[in-house]
Amino acid sequence: MASLDKIMSIWKCADAITFDVDSTVTTEEGIDELAKFCGKGEQIAELTKRAMQGDMTFQQSLSVRLQIINPSLAQIKEFLNTHKAKLTDGIKELVSALRSHGKQVFLVSGGFHSLIMPIAAQLNIPPENIYANKLKFYFTGEYAGFDESQPTSKSGGKAEVIRHLKEKEGFKIVVHIGDGATDLEASPPADAFIGFGGNVIRENVKLCSQWYVTNFNDLTKSL
Repeated sequence: MASLDKIMSIWKCADAITFDVDSTVTTEEGIDELAKFCGKGEQIAELTKRAMQGDMTFQQSLSVRLQIINPSLAQIKEFLNTHKAKLTDGIKELVSALRSHGKQVFLVSGGFHSLIMPIAAQLNIPPENIYANKLKFYFTGEYAGFDESQPTSKSGGKAEVIRHLKEKEGFKIVVHIGDGATDLEASPPADAFIGFGGNVIRENVKLCSQWYVTNFNDLTKSL
């Protein structure tokens, strides 16, 4: 494992930073909040926990959770109108600092594009810098599944997105930041992984992280 000094050096010279969203950029898990809104909260929270710990494949977990929630398009719209995701302390300042250092910022999430758009807007991150899952609906507005062609719909998807950013977008050095098992999988191809435990500490992620922080201010100061 690379030394902390090496990881900090990579952090300073990276040209792109990719963030997980749920329990990293925000203090909550978006799918859990949607489940609560739809009256399925308790059933979903346990499945989310198992998925985050790597106890089942991400695609299995996502499919099962969405079948239970069964969200309609009207419910998604109402949820977005009544629920504002809470940003993690220090994330706005960190994103601003990264930009001032000339770094591009991306959100790479196993969550849903429609729920992440307002979060990206709060951080002034353009929609094209979001890589996330997309819900599908029938013309009646009923839930019709999710787009399984999106890389983030399956285990290893975040690594696939980062590979794309390096090969197709030309980024030389990419650092990924996140709190869960699917984030650990992203490095490599990410040149470094920084584990984040400011909202939830997952022991397996903490143990395997090259650099582990619980406060975004530590990363801002390290630039």
